[in-house]
Formats: sequence, C-alpha cells, structure tokens
Amino acid sequence: MKKRFMTLAVLGLLSISTAFAQKTQKLFNGKNLDGWKIHGTEKWYVEKGELVCESGPDKEYGYLATDKTFKDFELTVQFKQEANGNSGVFFHSSLEGTKISGWQAEVAPPGSNTGGIYESYGRGWLIKPAAEKDKNLKMGEWNTMKVVVKGNNVTTYLNGVEMITLDDEKIGAKGGQIALQIHSGGGIKVRWKNITVKELKS
Repeated sequence: MKKRFMTLAVLGLLSISTAFAQKTQKLFNGKNLDGWKIHGTEKWYVEKGELVCESGPDKEYGYLATDKTFKDFELTVQFKQEANGNSGVFFHSSLEGTKISGWQAEVAPPGSNTGGIYESYGRGWLIKPAAEKDKNLKMGEWNTMKVVVKGNNVTTYLNGVEMITLDDEKIGAKGGQIALQIHSGGGIKVRWKNITVKELKS
C-alpha cells in the first residue's frame, strides 16, 4: 500500500510539473511594451489594447523582440494588415541593432507566401506554402497564425489551416528570441493582439 501511495504521489508531481511547463503565457499585456525591446527607428505602440507596428520616416527594417528566449514552443498571434502588411514573426532569433539572425514565419500581402519560413542572413527561403493555400489569408481582417517549433520540426497554421511543415537540423540546434518585423520600404502598418506562447517539453 505504501509503495502504491508513493507511486501515485510521484505521478501526481509529474503531472503538475508537465502542466506547469506547458502553461500558456501572454507575451503582450495589451497595455504597454513590457517584456519587449524595440530595435530600429520604426514605430511600435499600443492603441486600444492592440500592438501596432508602422513604418517611420526612415522606412527601414524594424523589430520588436522579446526579452526572453524560447526553444520548443507553440506561439499564437492574431494580426490585421492595414496598408502594406509586409511583416513577419521571427523565432530562434538574435539581434545586433536591426541585423537579425534566425527564422521568420512570413506575414505578407496576398500572393507573398504568408506562413512560409525564411532564414535571415542564411539560406533565404526554406519553404513556401502551396499557392492554393494563399486563399486562407484575410487581407484587412483579423487572422490567427500559429507557429509550432519542437526539435527540428516547424509547422505553421493560418486560420486553422496547416500552411507548411519543415524538418531542419539548424532550427533544432538553438533557441532564441521571438520578434515581430516591419519590412523596409515604408507604407507598412500591421495590428497584433492575443500574442501567447506555450513552452513545450523537449
């Protein structure tokens, strides 16, 4: 009986530990940019509980990166593109000013591979979604993107539809910051909300 009790207690502690490790965290509090750092001169601000990225006068690349780093996780963001929506969600990234190394889940206007994976300062495009999946993007409306990274595997979803899945050893070899992007060129404005992450067990 004592042995059985100890076994149940250990299993209970393991269950609690697993639940804690997989707890969903809010990365954006809806009020300010606490937990994030701005890189570059482009505009990042909070308006009506939403995070807004907007091109500034310099029309250069800009990034908003988390203070924390992540390796295996499930990231969920909602975005609405206004004007040109060329942006993206970086993961396993590191920054020196506005030079970012890492991988990007693309957020872009129709026909520009939203949900694909691009390696910055590396191999470039690693995988693009099939052309027919572009219809899942709702330009000018709220979209939900999910990026799941576990080990070497990355899968992206747009509005509940799987866009790509990729197996890549370089991705699995490191962790890094999560970052949102403003592309260079000007005229870009994207709204973000409900940015959450759930860390996964390796």
